[in-house]
Amino acid sequence: MRTIRAYQSADRAAMSLVFYRAVREGAKNFYTEAERAAWAPGPLPDESKPDKLLEQWCWVSEDADRMTGFMSLRRDGELDMAFVIPEVMGDGTAAALYECLIAQAKAEGFTRLTVRAAHQSNRFLTRRGWTLTGIERLEDGGEVYDLFLMTLDLAQ
Repeated sequence: MRTIRAYQSADRAAMSLVFYRAVREGAKNFYTEAERAAWAPGPLPDESKPDKLLEQWCWVSEDADRMTGFMSLRRDGELDMAFVIPEVMGDGTAAALYECLIAQAKAEGFTRLTVRAAHQSNRFLTRRGWTLTGIERLEDGGEVYDLFLMTLDLAQ
């Protein structure tokens, strides 16, 4: 049974593992091994950096024994992170997290959201009415990625 709740500081290690697995395993059809290794070098959080998700609205999904995904919205209306583990891809986990994000955005009075989406998020968001506005090239760890710049009009 899936539970959705707000992110807490104690979730950082579990969130890092979800991110690692989503990138390393879930994104293997879209990115090379070198690209995925640069994007997600390890399953542990970088404790030398502050936990940016504590400054955002962030929701996590859990089943009986583990975190299965998370999604976050920055205070400026940018969807920042959206990741689920491979086992739950396509089962409604991402959609449930997304519903929380959209509800929060509307409650905060946002009329437009933005995102810099990876390949798999691009497809998910396009199905939910997001519009592609451009493509950005991002260099990270010696690898170059395409990010899809997208917007969602909430004023409709």
